Amino acid sequence: MAKVFQLNTCTTCQRILGEYGERPDMEVINIKDRPVTEAELDHMRDLAGSYEVLFSRRAMKYRSLGLADKVLAEEDYKRLILEEYTFLKRPVTIIGDQIFIGNSKKQVAAAIAAMNEE
Repeated sequence: MAKVFQLNTCTTCQRILGEYGERPDMEVINIKDRPVTEAELDHMRDLAGSYEVLFSRRAMKYRSLGLADKVLAEEDYKRLILEEYTFLKRPVTIIGDQIFIGNSKKQVAAAIAAMNEE
């Protein structure tokens, strides 16, 4: 079963979900309505290797909070993602023990391939 953490208002996420196609076994989670839990984020970190990989530096709050000028540790990335949904790099797609982070063509293609193998 695939689980996709995304933002309904994000046109890129909408496009990628369209590329994934209709899949009855895919759970789509709108992170604005239902924030990522600490357990889910920890699981993502376990699959990805770090919280930093899951962190979006493109979020508008990244600059407005002055985070670009600070040195952040893993715990900072975790705390920020849990406090503010926009800091999660989107979409995050989990298929079994594989994780696909972000919207690069390579990540989307790999996620689709993994879904098709299930």
